[in-house]
Amino acid sequence: MSDQRILFTKSGTAKYISHLDLMHTMERAFLRAGITIRHTAGFHPHPYVSIPLPLPLGFSSQCELLEFGLVEGSTVEELPQKMNRALPAGIQVRQCYDGGLPFKKLAYVRYDITLEFETSLADQAAQAFRELLGRESFVVQKRSKKAKSGFTEVDIIPLVEAVEEIRPEGTFLYLTLLLKAQNPGLNPDVLLQGFRGEHPELPMIYTACHRREILDEDKNIYR
Repeated sequence: MSDQRILFTKSGTAKYISHLDLMHTMERAFLRAGITIRHTAGFHPHPYVSIPLPLPLGFSSQCELLEFGLVEGSTVEELPQKMNRALPAGIQVRQCYDGGLPFKKLAYVRYDITLEFETSLADQAAQAFRELLGRESFVVQKRSKKAKSGFTEVDIIPLVEAVEEIRPEGTFLYLTLLLKAQNPGLNPDVLLQGFRGEHPELPMIYTACHRREILDEDKNIYR
C-alpha cells in the first residue's frame, strides 16, 4: 500500500502549537473526520503520521507536509474538505495526493522574514545583513542536545544557499532567504541570534518567519 501526503498551512494562533501537539492534533482530526489511517505494528500500535521537516515554534507556513497511510473513509480528493472541518483555526489542508519524493531529497527551504526596528534603523540593518551574509564565514553558537556544554558552534554561511531579497521599508526590513533544509539545516532563528550578537546597536522590536516553500536538490518544488 502506497503512502499519501497532505500539504497544509499553519498560521495565526496555530503557529504556537508545538510539533508534538501538532502530530496529536492531526491524529485526532483523522478520527473526527472518520478517516481510517494505517497504524504501526506491534503490541502498542499507534497512527503512522510523519512530518519530514518540523516547523519551529512561532513560525507560520504555507507548505507543510505530512505523510500517512490512508486505509478507508475518504479518497484523496475528498480528504481536504473532511479534514478542514475537523482541524482547529489556523491549520488548513490544501491538497492530498499519493506518494511523493523520498524525504532525503528535501534540500532547501525558502523563508520570508519580517523584522521591525526603531525609527530609521531599518536601512542600517539592511546594510548590516548584506555585509554579514556576504562574508566567507560567520560562526554562531547555538544550543545542542548532543554537546556536553549544551552548545555548539556552526558556520551559517555555507547553509545560506541564496539571499533573494533584503528590502527595507519604513521601520520594517524584509528578507527572503533560501536556506539548507537538513544534514545540516539552518533555522532562521540562529541567523537572527547571530545578528543580534553582532549588532546590539540595531535591536529588533518584532520578528516573524514564514516558510514559503520547500525545494528538492534541483531546486524544484518538493512534494
